[in-house]
Amino acid sequence: EYLVKIECYVNCLDNFSTGKKENISHLLGSNYFNLIEGDIRNLDTCLEASNGCDYVLHQAALGSVPRSIKDPITTNDVNVNGFLNMLISSKNNKIKKFIYASSSSVYGDSIKLPKVEEEIGNQLSPYAISKYINELYAKNFSEIFKINTIGLRYFNVFGPRQDPSGPYAAVIPKFINKFINLESPVINGKGDFSRDFTYISNVVNMNLLALINQNDEIKNDVYNVACGDRITILEMTQIIKNYM
Repeated sequence: EYLVKIECYVNCLDNFSTGKKENISHLLGSNYFNLIEGDIRNLDTCLEASNGCDYVLHQAALGSVPRSIKDPITTNDVNVNGFLNMLISSKNNKIKKFIYASSSSVYGDSIKLPKVEEEIGNQLSPYAISKYINELYAKNFSEIFKINTIGLRYFNVFGPRQDPSGPYAAVIPKFINKFINLESPVINGKGDFSRDFTYISNVVNMNLLALINQNDEIKNDVYNVACGDRITILEMTQIIKNYM
Protein backbone atom coordinates (compact mmCIF):
# COMPACT_ATOMS: atom_id res chain seq x y z
CA GLU A 1 0.00 0.00 0.00
CA TYR A 2 2.79 2.41 0.89
CA LEU A 3 4.76 1.64 -2.28
CA VAL A 4 1.67 2.22 -4.43
CA LYS A 5 1.08 5.57 -2.71
CA ILE A 6 4.57 6.75 -3.70
CA GLU A 7 3.93 5.49 -7.26
CA CYS A 8 6.14 2.43 -7.38
CA TYR A 9 4.99 -0.38 -9.67
CA VAL A 10 4.09 -3.38 -7.53
CA ASN A 11 3.46 -7.00 -8.43
CA CYS A 12 1.65 -8.53 -5.46
CA LEU A 13 1.67 -12.35 -5.25
CA ASP A 14 -0.73 -13.85 -2.72
CA ASN A 15 -2.87 -16.96 -2.34
CA PHE A 16 -4.90 -15.43 0.53
CA SER A 17 -4.40 -18.51 2.70
CA THR A 18 -4.14 -16.27 5.77
CA GLY A 19 -5.23 -12.90 4.32
CA LYS A 20 -8.28 -11.40 2.67
CA LYS A 21 -8.60 -9.78 -0.73
CA GLU A 22 -10.89 -7.14 0.80
CA ASN A 23 -7.85 -5.79 2.67
CA ILE A 24 -6.33 -4.65 -0.64
CA SER A 25 -9.54 -3.99 -2.60
CA HIS A 26 -8.79 -0.24 -2.66
CA LEU A 27 -5.55 -0.94 -4.56
CA LEU A 28 -7.00 -3.10 -7.33
CA GLY A 29 -7.86 -0.15 -9.60
CA SER A 30 -4.44 1.46 -9.33
CA ASN A 31 -2.15 1.67 -12.36
CA TYR A 32 0.74 0.92 -10.01
CA PHE A 33 -0.68 -2.32 -8.62
CA ASN A 34 -0.88 -5.76 -10.24
CA LEU A 35 -2.37 -8.66 -8.27
CA ILE A 36 -1.24 -12.18 -9.08
CA GLU A 37 -3.28 -14.80 -7.26
CA GLY A 38 -0.98 -17.77 -6.84
CA ASP A 39 1.14 -19.87 -4.52
CA ILE A 40 4.86 -19.49 -3.81
CA ARG A 41 5.07 -23.29 -3.86
CA ASN A 42 4.77 -23.02 -7.66
CA LEU A 43 8.08 -21.99 -9.22
CA ASP A 44 6.50 -20.77 -12.47
CA THR A 45 4.22 -18.44 -10.49
CA CYS A 46 7.21 -17.04 -8.59
CA LEU A 47 9.08 -16.48 -11.86
CA GLU A 48 6.06 -14.64 -13.28
CA ALA A 49 5.67 -12.45 -10.20
CA SER A 50 9.31 -11.36 -10.10
CA ASN A 51 9.76 -10.97 -13.85
CA GLY A 52 10.65 -7.38 -14.78
CA CYS A 53 11.02 -6.32 -11.13
CA ASP A 54 14.04 -4.68 -9.54
CA TYR A 55 13.39 -5.79 -5.96
CA VAL A 56 11.63 -8.55 -4.04
CA LEU A 57 10.07 -7.96 -0.62
CA HIS A 58 9.28 -11.50 0.46
CA GLN A 59 6.68 -11.48 3.25
CA ALA A 60 4.84 -14.70 2.35
CA ALA A 61 4.87 -17.49 4.93
CA LEU A 62 2.60 -19.71 6.95
CA GLY A 63 2.83 -18.22 10.43
CA SER A 64 1.99 -19.49 13.93
CA VAL A 65 4.08 -21.76 16.12
CA PRO A 66 1.05 -23.90 17.18
CA ARG A 67 0.03 -24.39 13.55
CA SER A 68 3.54 -25.55 12.66
CA ILE A 69 3.50 -28.07 15.50
CA LYS A 70 0.12 -29.40 14.35
CA ASP A 71 1.10 -29.50 10.65
CA PRO A 72 4.88 -29.30 10.18
CA ILE A 73 4.75 -30.65 6.62
CA THR A 74 2.71 -27.72 5.25
CA THR A 75 4.74 -25.21 7.23
CA ASN A 76 7.94 -26.59 5.73
CA ASP A 77 6.46 -26.74 2.24
CA VAL A 78 5.39 -23.08 2.28
CA ASN A 79 8.15 -21.53 4.36
CA VAL A 80 11.14 -23.49 3.04
CA ASN A 81 10.24 -24.75 -0.45
CA GLY A 82 8.29 -21.57 -1.23
CA PHE A 83 11.16 -19.43 0.02
CA LEU A 84 13.62 -21.38 -2.14
CA ASN A 85 11.35 -20.84 -5.17
CA MET A 86 11.45 -17.09 -4.58
CA LEU A 87 15.23 -17.12 -4.21
CA ILE A 88 15.65 -19.08 -7.46
CA SER A 89 13.21 -16.74 -9.23
CA SER A 90 15.13 -13.72 -7.97
CA LYS A 91 18.39 -15.21 -9.21
CA ASN A 92 16.97 -16.08 -12.63
CA ASN A 93 15.27 -12.68 -13.03
CA LYS A 94 18.39 -10.81 -11.86
CA ILE A 95 16.70 -9.09 -8.90
CA LYS A 96 18.86 -6.30 -7.45
CA LYS A 97 17.95 -6.95 -3.82
CA PHE A 98 16.01 -9.69 -2.01
CA ILE A 99 14.54 -8.59 1.33
CA TYR A 100 12.73 -11.22 3.36
CA ALA A 101 10.80 -11.70 6.58
CA SER A 102 12.52 -13.80 9.20
CA SER A 103 11.32 -14.08 12.79
CA SER A 104 12.34 -13.56 16.40
CA SER A 105 11.46 -17.23 16.86
CA VAL A 106 14.92 -18.16 15.57
CA TYR A 107 16.30 -17.09 18.98
CA GLY A 108 14.60 -20.17 20.43
CA ASP A 109 15.68 -21.06 23.96
CA SER A 110 18.22 -18.24 24.23
CA ILE A 111 17.52 -16.36 27.49
CA LYS A 112 19.95 -13.52 26.87
CA LEU A 113 18.48 -10.02 26.69
CA PRO A 114 18.56 -7.94 24.65
CA LYS A 115 18.42 -10.23 21.64
CA VAL A 116 21.56 -9.78 19.55
CA GLU A 117 21.55 -10.97 15.95
CA GLU A 118 24.77 -12.98 16.22
CA GLU A 119 23.64 -14.98 19.27
CA ILE A 120 20.72 -17.38 18.87
CA GLY A 121 19.64 -20.52 20.71
CA ASN A 122 17.99 -23.77 19.72
CA GLN A 123 14.80 -23.34 17.69
CA LEU A 124 11.71 -24.62 19.53
CA SER A 125 9.19 -25.26 16.74
CA PRO A 126 8.97 -26.28 13.07
CA TYR A 127 8.04 -22.65 12.30
CA ALA A 128 11.23 -21.36 13.96
CA ILE A 129 13.31 -23.96 12.15
CA SER A 130 11.78 -22.95 8.80
CA LYS A 131 12.70 -19.30 9.40
CA TYR A 132 16.25 -20.17 10.38
CA ILE A 133 16.56 -22.30 7.24
CA ASN A 134 15.46 -19.21 5.26
CA GLU A 135 18.38 -17.29 6.72
CA LEU A 136 20.81 -20.09 5.87
CA TYR A 137 19.51 -20.33 2.30
CA ALA A 138 19.72 -16.56 1.82
CA LYS A 139 23.32 -16.51 3.07
CA ASN A 140 24.17 -19.47 0.85
CA PHE A 141 22.66 -17.88 -2.28
CA SER A 142 24.46 -14.63 -1.47
CA GLU A 143 27.79 -16.41 -1.36
CA ILE A 144 27.27 -18.68 -4.38
CA PHE A 145 25.13 -16.56 -6.72
CA LYS A 146 26.02 -13.06 -5.39
CA ILE A 147 22.38 -12.18 -4.67
CA ASN A 148 22.04 -9.17 -2.37
CA THR A 149 19.85 -10.38 0.52
CA ILE A 150 18.67 -8.77 3.76
CA GLY A 151 16.73 -10.69 6.41
CA LEU A 152 14.43 -8.94 8.88
CA ARG A 153 13.63 -10.72 12.15
CA TYR A 154 10.14 -9.51 13.05
CA PHE A 155 9.09 -9.33 16.70
CA ASN A 156 5.33 -9.82 17.29
CA VAL A 157 3.95 -7.54 14.58
CA PHE A 158 0.49 -5.99 15.05
CA GLY A 159 -1.66 -3.36 13.34
CA PRO A 160 -4.74 -2.54 11.26
CA ARG A 161 -6.51 -5.29 9.28
CA GLN A 162 -4.91 -8.05 11.34
CA ASP A 163 -7.39 -10.92 11.59
CA PRO A 164 -8.73 -11.40 15.15
CA SER A 165 -10.48 -14.69 14.40
CA GLY A 166 -9.37 -18.27 13.98
CA PRO A 167 -7.35 -20.63 16.20
CA TYR A 168 -4.01 -19.01 15.24
CA ALA A 169 -4.95 -15.34 15.65
CA ALA A 170 -2.33 -13.05 17.18
CA VAL A 171 -2.88 -11.98 20.77
CA ILE A 172 -3.49 -8.21 20.32
CA PRO A 173 -6.31 -8.37 17.73
CA LYS A 174 -7.71 -11.41 19.53
CA PHE A 175 -7.90 -9.60 22.87
CA ILE A 176 -9.32 -6.43 21.28
CA ASN A 177 -12.04 -8.50 19.68
CA LYS A 178 -12.83 -10.12 23.02
CA PHE A 179 -13.30 -6.73 24.73
CA ILE A 180 -15.42 -5.43 21.82
CA ASN A 181 -17.73 -8.38 22.42
CA LEU A 182 -17.69 -7.79 26.20
CA GLU A 183 -15.83 -11.03 26.82
CA SER A 184 -12.80 -11.71 28.99
CA PRO A 185 -9.66 -12.88 27.18
CA VAL A 186 -7.97 -16.04 28.42
CA ILE A 187 -4.48 -15.50 29.80
CA ASN A 188 -2.34 -18.58 30.33
CA GLY A 189 -0.37 -18.77 33.57
CA LYS A 190 0.25 -15.57 35.54
CA GLY A 191 0.53 -13.39 32.45
CA ASP A 192 3.96 -12.20 33.49
CA PHE A 193 5.79 -13.39 30.37
CA SER A 194 6.73 -10.51 28.09
CA ARG A 195 7.00 -9.71 24.41
CA ASP A 196 8.38 -6.90 22.24
CA PHE A 197 5.32 -5.91 20.19
CA THR A 198 6.14 -4.08 16.96
CA TYR A 199 3.69 -1.83 15.15
CA ILE A 200 3.28 -2.50 11.43
CA SER A 201 4.41 1.00 10.36
CA ASN A 202 7.82 0.29 11.89
CA VAL A 203 8.01 -2.93 9.88
CA VAL A 204 7.10 -1.13 6.65
CA ASN A 205 9.72 1.52 7.38
CA MET A 206 12.40 -1.10 8.02
CA ASN A 207 11.63 -2.78 4.69
CA LEU A 208 11.93 0.56 2.90
CA LEU A 209 15.20 1.41 4.63
CA ALA A 210 16.59 -2.00 3.66
CA LEU A 211 15.38 -1.39 0.11
CA ILE A 212 16.92 2.04 -0.47
CA ASN A 213 20.11 1.79 1.60
CA GLN A 214 23.07 1.42 -0.77
CA ASN A 215 25.70 0.74 1.90
CA ASP A 216 27.39 -2.54 0.95
CA GLU A 217 28.19 -3.22 4.61
CA ILE A 218 24.54 -3.93 5.46
CA LYS A 219 23.83 -6.53 2.76
CA ASN A 220 23.74 -10.30 3.16
CA ASP A 221 22.88 -10.13 6.84
CA VAL A 222 19.89 -10.26 9.22
CA TYR A 223 18.50 -7.52 11.48
CA ASN A 224 16.06 -7.34 14.36
CA VAL A 225 12.84 -5.43 13.67
CA ALA A 226 11.53 -4.48 17.09
CA CYS A 227 11.09 -1.58 19.50
CA GLY A 228 13.68 -2.70 22.04
CA ASP A 229 11.17 -2.84 24.88
CA ARG A 230 9.26 -5.42 26.92
CA ILE A 231 5.63 -5.57 27.94
CA THR A 232 3.95 -8.39 29.83
CA ILE A 233 0.70 -9.93 28.68
CA LEU A 234 -1.03 -8.55 31.79
CA GLU A 235 0.23 -5.02 31.08
CA MET A 236 -0.84 -5.29 27.44
CA THR A 237 -4.29 -6.54 28.47
CA GLN A 238 -4.76 -3.62 30.87
CA ILE A 239 -3.74 -1.08 28.19
CA ILE A 240 -6.23 -2.55 25.71
CA LYS A 241 -8.92 -2.69 28.39
CA ASN A 242 -8.42 0.99 29.27
CA TYR A 243 -8.64 2.05 25.61
CA MET A 244 -11.71 -0.08 24.98
